[in-house]
Amino acid sequence: MADSDAQSFTIDVNGLQLSGDRWPGDEASGHTSPIALLHGGGQTRHSWDRSAVALALRGYEVYSLDLRGHGDSDWAPDKDYAIGAFVGDLVEFVKTLDAAPILVGASLGGITSLCTVGEHPGIATALVLVDVVVDVEPAGIERIKKFMTDHVDGFATLEEVADAVAAYNPERKRTRNLDGLRKNVRQHDDGRWYWHWDPEFIVSDDDEPRRHTDPARLTAAARQVTVPTLIVRGGKSDVVSDAGIASMLKLVPHAEIADVSAAGHMVAGDDNQVFASAIESFLERHEL
Repeated sequence: MADSDAQSFTIDVNGLQLSGDRWPGDEASGHTSPIALLHGGGQTRHSWDRSAVALALRGYEVYSLDLRGHGDSDWAPDKDYAIGAFVGDLVEFVKTLDAAPILVGASLGGITSLCTVGEHPGIATALVLVDVVVDVEPAGIERIKKFMTDHVDGFATLEEVADAVAAYNPERKRTRNLDGLRKNVRQHDDGRWYWHWDPEFIVSDDDEPRRHTDPARLTAAARQVTVPTLIVRGGKSDVVSDAGIASMLKLVPHAEIADVSAAGHMVAGDDNQVFASAIESFLERHEL
C-alpha cells in the first residue's frame, strides 16, 4: 500500500467540484465505517497521505478531501469561506458514502467536523479532532494567520517555500525533498510559486484577515456530540493549551485525549507514527 494506490475522484457539491483520494480498504477486516480525513486551512488533502496509507493498511476504506478553495478543488466564486460553507460541503460529501464515516479533522477540518457532528446527529460514527478545541490560544492562531498572509504574493523558488515552512515550524527537520512541496504549491505563468489555495480564503477584499470560526456555534455543537470522540493534542502546540482541553472536556465529557508530545499544531506531519497509533488504538477500543 502506498500513496500511488489512492484512487482520485471528484464530486459536485453545492455548485463546486471537490477533489479527493480514496483508498479501497479490505472488506475482510470487518470495518464498516469509512474514514474521512479533512485537512487544515491552507493545506491540501496530501497532508494526510502517510496517515491514510497507515489506516488503509489496517483495512479501512479511507477518503481524503480537498476543501473548497484548497488543492485541486474549486475556488468559491462567491468567496464564501465561512464555517457554514465548509459544513455544508461536508454534509453533502457524506451523503455520497455507503455508510456513516469516522470523521478525522485537523484545524479547519476539525472545526468543520465538530460542527457537522454536533448539528447533524447520526452523520458520523466517531469524531477525531486533531489539535482542535473550542477555546484556542489567540497567540497561536495569530501566528498561523501571519504565516499565511506573509506569503500571499508567492515565492521565487521552492527553496524559499521550504525556508518559510522551516521558519514556521523550526523543530521539524527542514525537508530536502523539494519535489514533495509541489503538492502544496502551484507555479503560475509569472514563474512564482503560490500556496495551493485561494488567497481569498485568508484575506478579504479589504485586506483584512478572514474569520473562519464561530465560538458560539462550536460550543453549541460540541454540547451535542454523543459519538466516541478523540482529541489528539500536539504537546508542543501553541494553539491548544491545558485550559483549552479542560474547557473542551466540560463540553464533551466523554472525549478521550491523546498527547503527541513531540508534535506541534501540525500533529500528523510532525509525528505521524505516534499520531497514527493513537487513532488506531482509539478505533480498536470502540470496535470501529
